[in-house]
Amino acid sequence: MSQRNTLVRSLHDLGLAAWFGGSLMGAIGLNGATSHAHDPRERLRLSAKGWGMWAPVNALAIGANLVGGLGLIGGNKGRLAKQPEARQNSAAKAALTGAAMVLTAYSGMLGRKVARLAEEGGEGATEPKAGAPKKLKAAQKQLKAAQWAIPAVTGVLVVMGAQQGEQQRPLAGLLRHR
Repeated sequence: MSQRNTLVRSLHDLGLAAWFGGSLMGAIGLNGATSHAHDPRERLRLSAKGWGMWAPVNALAIGANLVGGLGLIGGNKGRLAKQPEARQNSAAKAALTGAAMVLTAYSGMLGRKVARLAEEGGEGATEPKAGAPKKLKAAQKQLKAAQWAIPAVTGVLVVMGAQQGEQQRPLAGLLRHR
């Protein structure tokens, strides 16, 4: 295999960038904007509609990140065999990627639950209004936590990817294994 992994690195990095950026923009921009709708029911409907429109793009981003990550593991298997810190970083990234996927799926499930209860209205997409049913309040509270956890976890993945890039610098590998 070639020493260059431009395609798989690009899939990995662009997928992760879209996943991170989309989740952060949704939590801040989309949810924030929908809280300004005059009708409390419309706040929940608009947020659900926006997240629903983003979901297929997000799925493609996650898929690109996974394909790219697997390609990078395959392209760097020799380095992973020789560098324990690269192996540890890759294992931690795999675990965090799994956690981010679970959070993303859970957030989608909660979003659908909130959308089904949209007629009850809300202060915002993840902020219940006074007197909201317990089921809606609980779903909105959990959704808020999940929607903030996704950019937190994917942001850590971005940092870990940068760390792996530093581990690939030629001198770092040569000096440690002489």
